[in-house]
Amino acid sequence: MLYFGGLFGVVTLLLTIFAVVDVITTDEGSVRNLPKMLWLLLVLLFPLVGSIAWLVAGRPVVGTGRARLGAYERDAADFPEYNRPGRFAATNPDDDEEFLRRCRERAEEQRRKGRENQ
Repeated sequence: MLYFGGLFGVVTLLLTIFAVVDVITTDEGSVRNLPKMLWLLLVLLFPLVGSIAWLVAGRPVVGTGRARLGAYERDAADFPEYNRPGRFAATNPDDDEEFLRRCRERAEEQRRKGRENQ
């Protein structure tokens, strides 16, 4: 029985090490269900349960690349400068119209300030 307990401990240790390395090396945008740091804490605090949960519910789905794009990310392979994090990408036409309206207002404000400074 001691051999089985020791073998179980080694398997748990190896699974935990694999899960920790996998969580650390996984892209933030590909992680499912929880933020990456929360997954790391879960795996470190609860080694067996956290590692199994990571493999089942947190690890990216193989073959799909990124699981989903965020609200500020675009999938444009031809123009990678448009795919950087933090760049606004409208998800519906109303948001796009609002964004363009705010851009026009800022441009008019800058023109007005420029005329005043001259």
